[in-house]
Amino acid sequence: MSGVDSELNRAEYSDLRQRAARLAEEIEPYAAQADASSVVHEGIRRALAASELTRVTVPAAYGGRAPSVDPYAICLVREVLMGTSCAADSLFAMQGIGSFALAAGGSEEDRTRWLPRVAALESLAALALTEPEAGSDLKAITTRLTVHGEDLTLDGHKSFISNAGAADFYTTLAREGDGYSLVVVPADTPGVRIEPLPELSAPHVIGDVYFHEVTLPASARIGAPGHGFPLVLATLATFRVSVAAAAVGLADAALREAVRHARTRHQFGRPLAELGPVAGLLADSWIDVESSRLLTYDTAARARHDPLAELDRSSMAKVAASEAAGRVVDRCVQIMGRWGLVRGSKIERLQRQARPLRIYEGATEVLRLGIAKRLCREVP
Repeated sequence: MSGVDSELNRAEYSDLRQRAARLAEEIEPYAAQADASSVVHEGIRRALAASELTRVTVPAAYGGRAPSVDPYAICLVREVLMGTSCAADSLFAMQGIGSFALAAGGSEEDRTRWLPRVAALESLAALALTEPEAGSDLKAITTRLTVHGEDLTLDGHKSFISNAGAADFYTTLAREGDGYSLVVVPADTPGVRIEPLPELSAPHVIGDVYFHEVTLPASARIGAPGHGFPLVLATLATFRVSVAAAAVGLADAALREAVRHARTRHQFGRPLAELGPVAGLLADSWIDVESSRLLTYDTAARARHDPLAELDRSSMAKVAASEAAGRVVDRCVQIMGRWGLVRGSKIERLQRQARPLRIYEGATEVLRLGIAKRLCREVP
C-alpha cells in the first residue's frame, strides 16, 4: 500500500484487503477450474456475492460502499483476486466497468433498476465498445443509434465483449448523428443476439454482440445525445489503473511460485536461490513487482480526487505494470525450468493470463502515444 496520501482511511482499506484475501483463500481450491472456463463459474459468483466486495463498484446511493467509486479500493481488490483467479478478478472488475457510465449519467429509472443488482452481483454488467474494425480507434465504430418518434433504434455488431452471453445489460457505444452516444441495452431485448468466440489462450467470458433493429426507450440513452465519449473516458479514467493492480497481483503470485521452487529445488549441491544467475532473476522480478506497485497505488490515490486528470498517469501505470508482469512471469518460468512448463500448473496459467494484460483496456503501443503527447505538452 505504498504511495498512500494522508486522506486515505488506512483501517477501511485494510479491512477491504482482508476481505479480498479471505475470498481468495476460499476460492483457491477451484480457481484453476474457474480460470479454464469460458462461462461464469457459479462457485466464484456465489463466493464473490457473499463477500459483498462488488459493493465497491457502484456508488453508495445505489447499494455501494462509498459515495463514489474509489479507484484505490478497486485496485486493492483486483490485486488480491488476480493473484488467485483471473475469473474472479474479471467478474469483479466488469461490474464496475460495465456500470460506471450508467451510474454517472443514466436515467434515475435505469440506475434504480440496475445498480443495486450490480452491487449485489444479482445482475452482471458489460461494456460494449469494440467492433470487428474498431479496437483502439473507437471513433471508427459503425454501430448506429437512430431516433424514431419517441423511441431509439440500435443496429450494429460489437466484438470481443467481456461478459457477452452472461451479462444482464450492455452499456453500448454507438454513432448518433455526428456524435457518439451511450445506451443501456437489457440483454433480453428483442433483436439482441450473442455469438461465442473461439476459446482464447487464457479462457475468458467473452463473445460478439449483435444488435438488429433493437428498439429502446429514449430514457435508455446515457447522458446527452452525441456525448457518449466523455462517459467512456470517465470509465477508463476510473478503471484503467486497476488493470495495473491486477498485473501487480499476477506478477506477485508468479514470483511467490518461483521463490518457493528456488528455495526447495537443489542443484550443484545447494538451493537454486543461492545460485548467482537465479538470484539475479529473483531480485529483478521483485524490483519489477514493487516498482509497479508503487506507481499503481500512487496513481490510484491521485485518481480518487479527479480520475480524468490522472488518465495519462493511469496509462503509465497500466503500461509499466502489465509489461513488468510479462517479464516477471517469463523469468519465473525460466527459474522453474521444466516445472514451469507443466500444463495446468499455476505458473503456466499465470503465464497465459499475463499476455492479455498488455492488450485490453488500451494496448501498450497506443497508450505510449498518449503518454508521449502529454509529456511533450508539459515540458517547457
